[in-house]
Amino acid sequence: MTVRVRLAPSPTGTLHLGTARTALFNWLYAKKEGGKFLLRIEDTDKERSKQEYVQNIFEGLNWLGISWDEDPVIQSRNINQHKNAIQKLLDKGLAYRCYATETELEEMRMSQKNQGQAPRYDNRHRNLSKKEESTFIEQERDSVIRFIINDDELIKWNDLIRGPMVWRGKDLGGDMVISRRAISNVIGDPLYNLVVVIDDSGMEITHVIRGEDHLANTAKQILLYKALELDIPKFAHTPLILNPEGKKLSKRDGVTSISDFKELGYTSQAMANYMTLLGWSPPDGIEERFEINTIFNLFGFERVNKAGAKFDWDKLNWLNAQVIHEMSPELLLESLIPLYKEKGWQIPNQKWAIELIKLISPSMTLLKDGIEQSQPFFEEPQIAEDGANQLKLEDANLFLKHLIPELEKINAIDFNNEKASYLINNLSKNLNIKKGIAMKTLRACLLGTLKGPDLITTWVLLSNIGKDRSRFRRFI
Repeated sequence: MTVRVRLAPSPTGTLHLGTARTALFNWLYAKKEGGKFLLRIEDTDKERSKQEYVQNIFEGLNWLGISWDEDPVIQSRNINQHKNAIQKLLDKGLAYRCYATETELEEMRMSQKNQGQAPRYDNRHRNLSKKEESTFIEQERDSVIRFIINDDELIKWNDLIRGPMVWRGKDLGGDMVISRRAISNVIGDPLYNLVVVIDDSGMEITHVIRGEDHLANTAKQILLYKALELDIPKFAHTPLILNPEGKKLSKRDGVTSISDFKELGYTSQAMANYMTLLGWSPPDGIEERFEINTIFNLFGFERVNKAGAKFDWDKLNWLNAQVIHEMSPELLLESLIPLYKEKGWQIPNQKWAIELIKLISPSMTLLKDGIEQSQPFFEEPQIAEDGANQLKLEDANLFLKHLIPELEKINAIDFNNEKASYLINNLSKNLNIKKGIAMKTLRACLLGTLKGPDLITTWVLLSNIGKDRSRFRRFI
């Protein structure tokens, strides 16, 4: 048997962190087993589904390095198969039309609530007589179609993550709606649990790997598989992703979209790495920093946790910093150039840019940190309080007055670390100024603050493009 797994996102929003993690677990398992990872776009929510979200899903998966093995299946194109399955259930007496109005159903729910009961459909139209049904049709009532769920039925499966699972029919909320309202003799739009079963069967899915919030759906879907005499896939229910407070991660927590993480400056390697660790732990001796293309052979459901996985920003930031620090200067520059262009910055030449990347990369955690770190090399910086205080010192002013004439004797293009160090040491000694004051003064002039990367390298890079001397002169 060839393993066939799938991701089935709904294009009603951007690619969510939880959906992307589900994609990763499916992809890793397929790679390990030599199987296929498939993609199905569940676009049956006509009002909310948008092509721009489909594109966002494709782009997000590609960015993470997750590829699919066959053309994506578009769920809405399978509506005839869905309706045929519903008709088959009607013909077998396993489904029926329910004519209860929304008002009647709301009254039923309120009555159950007042009696302290859990809300559930009371199956009131399961056994309508022909006369009763004719009356409803004459009243021009529309109807949903419900699949019969017997209260005393036990639904069992061996979950690949959670082990033996048992659900009782009476805990599934009564007979299940499998199509929306429509006039008599018409099958309305098929609904989620029914279409998922038909599509997974049509795609020959062998393993359904999804979040634990689908456990009740799995119980309902197993009943549909049996009723339609279809092969039942194996199921694995992954832990939910939780916020730091232990609640399910949602849009209220701020950043949850993969495109948002990309915009914040996270790398695809760090995101894929971190999401794999959200609920799965590598074997002993395997470091947590890895590439997903090298770890799939170690992936297995036995190391997937049952408990929810808390999202940890510190860990993600650490992983992202590791990825950035591992990147070659050339590759990191390639990632930063689009950000430079957005700011309207132009690099003078490749060699200079590589030296800049070498200077700033050790202090970068996010790619966007490269913009902040690079800004003084393209724009004149604002003077921070610590820099302003430094430049008020008498010795600072004295040092700058004598520095400018010395620089005029030097070709900026030929200025290097050795000449920069000599100037600082020589002037400090001749003017009887502490070297520390000279260094801080230079840093304040060049960067506007006393914090920043290696001063000598910074000075040389700024000198090579003629951006140091004007900064010195403005303080004299």
